[in-house]
Amino acid sequence: MRTILSGAVALALLLAPAAPALAHGPDEAVAKSPPAAPYQQVSKLVKLPDFIPGLGQLFVDPASLPAGPFLAYDRDGALVSTIYMIPVADLNPDTTFDDLAVPGGTVDHVDIYYNAGHPGVEVPHAHIVLWHVAAGEEARVGQ
Repeated sequence: MRTILSGAVALALLLAPAAPALAHGPDEAVAKSPPAAPYQQVSKLVKLPDFIPGLGQLFVDPASLPAGPFLAYDRDGALVSTIYMIPVADLNPDTTFDDLAVPGGTVDHVDIYYNAGHPGVEVPHAHIVLWHVAAGEEARVGQ
């Protein structure tokens, strides 16, 4: 598990902006819910609630499954995070993740945690949450 998490941490560091000069806001097409095509509401694709406490309302381009990116919105429709769900089996020395998109723009901080599986991504995987809001604002998707 330590190897998996260290790989996920390395992935998160690669996704975070390297310098303030690279910081930018979200792509206009995804700044507000619902995002533009090809993104679709996850709860209309698989058996999940419309709003998941702790994550928010999720949208994904079905062609990008299972990894994503998933776009997460608060109850007011504001983008709060971009989430990757990387299968544990893919976190190995033979797999690389290059040029991952961060459509939400500037990353404030990153959370990484294990998930045993759920509808849409049934296999064990790591949630890599790229927060576009400050840590104190994560509560916007708490309830």
